[in-house]
Amino acid sequence: MFTLSPLPFKPTALEPHISAETLEFHYGKHHQAYVDNLNKLVAGTDLETATLEEIIMKTVGSLDKAPIFNNAAQVYNHDFFWKSLRPADASLEPAADLLSAINASFGSLDSFYNEFRTAALGQFGSGWAWLVKDGASLKIIKTANADNPLAKGLKPLLAIDVWEHAYYLDYQNRRADFVEAVLKNLLNWDLAKANL
Repeated sequence: MFTLSPLPFKPTALEPHISAETLEFHYGKHHQAYVDNLNKLVAGTDLETATLEEIIMKTVGSLDKAPIFNNAAQVYNHDFFWKSLRPADASLEPAADLLSAINASFGSLDSFYNEFRTAALGQFGSGWAWLVKDGASLKIIKTANADNPLAKGLKPLLAIDVWEHAYYLDYQNRRADFVEAVLKNLLNWDLAKANL
C-alpha cells in the first residue's frame, strides 16, 4: 500500500514563490488523490507489492493498464517534483561538478535556464519539464500528462510540474512567471548532483 510521502520542507518554505495554500491543494489534494487511486487500482493484483518504478515499467504503453500507469507515474512525478524544490532561502548555485556537467551539455548555466524554460513553456496542456541524464550527457525534455523519463529509459535529475494545479492559485494563467520563479529561486541543485 502506497502512502503520501512527506514533503521535504515546511509548507511555508517555498514562499513567496509557491504559497502554503498551493501546497495544501497540490500536495494535500491532487497528489493524495493519485496515491489513493493507485492503491485502489493495484489492490489484489500482482502489482500490489511492486515499487512505483516497477509499476511504471510494467504498465507503460499498455492500454488496459493506462489508469494504473497514469496514477503510479503521477505519484512518482510528484514525489520527484517536491524533491526538486528547496526552501527559498537555500543556495542558488549548483556545485562545481554539476555546473561543469551543465556547461558541457548546454554551454552555460544561462543556456540551461533558457532550454529548461522553453521546455516548460512549450509543453502544451498538462505535463512536466525535466533535466535528465542520458548516458554521459544531460538533456532537457518535456513529457505530457503522467509520462516521465523512467518510461523513456532516462534518469531524472530535476522536474518542474506544469500542470495548472501546480501554479494556478498563485499565478493564475501566468505559467511563465511560475516557471521563472522555480528556475531562479527553488531548484534543488543537491538533488541533481546526487543523481548525476
